[in-house]
Amino acid sequence: MTDQRVLLAVSTVIFTVRPTGENGCHELWLPLVRRIRDPYRGMWALPGGPLRSNEALEDSALRDLTLTTGLTPTHLEQLATFGGLTRSAAAEERQVTVVYWASLPPQEAAMGENDINVTWLRATDLPDLAFDHSDIVTHALDRLRKRIAEPTVAQAFLPEAFTIAALREVHEAIIGDPLDPANFRRHVLSSGQLEDTGERLEGTRHRPPKLYRFASAKPSTLFSHPTSDRTEETS
Repeated sequence: MTDQRVLLAVSTVIFTVRPTGENGCHELWLPLVRRIRDPYRGMWALPGGPLRSNEALEDSALRDLTLTTGLTPTHLEQLATFGGLTRSAAAEERQVTVVYWASLPPQEAAMGENDINVTWLRATDLPDLAFDHSDIVTHALDRLRKRIAEPTVAQAFLPEAFTIAALREVHEAIIGDPLDPANFRRHVLSSGQLEDTGERLEGTRHRPPKLYRFASAKPSTLFSHPTSDRTEETS
C-alpha cells in the first residue's frame, strides 16, 4: 500500500535478574503485555505505544512502562530503531519503533502490577511475540552480551553497594553461562573498577561478605570472561 500512514512508536525491553536457573543460577526475565486489539490480538508484546506529538522519546518509554507494568526502571537507554517495510504488514499503518532497553533490581520487579494482561517470562524462553518483537528481544540480548565488559551494563542491575557474588550473578545471567567465582573475584578486584565500602552484608548464615561499589573514575572495561565451573563464595 503506497499511501500507508507512518506511525512512530516507542517500545522497551526491560530486564531483571532472578535466581530461577539450575542450582539457583541467575537468569534474565522481562515483562510482556497481552495485546487486546488487532493486529496480533491475544499475543504477547513488549510494553510500548505511539509517540505523542508533545512527548520526548524517553518520556514516552517511561509512561508506557508505568501504565502497563507499574514499574519505573533504574536504567533506561536507547537501543535501536526498527522500521522494516514488512514489520507492520498486518496493521493499517506502517509502524516505525524506537526501542529502549531498561533494567530493574529483582526487588523492584517483584512490586510490579498484578494484571492478567502482564506476564514475566525468561528472556531466553519466549513464545512468538507480536510484530517483530521476538527479533527486538534477540537484538537486545545480543547487545547486552557484547557490552557486558562495560561497567554501566552490570551496574544497571545492582544497588549502589553490592557483593562480588551479586555482580557475578548479573554477569552469569547476561552471558547465560556460569563463571568460576575465584577467577571472577580476581579479575574484578584487579580491574580497578571496584571500591571496598568498608561494610559487609548483614544477615547471612556464614561470614558476612564485603560490600563494594563501582569506582568513581571507571576504567572502560571490567574484564573478559573466563568460563569455568560454578561454586559458591562468601566474600
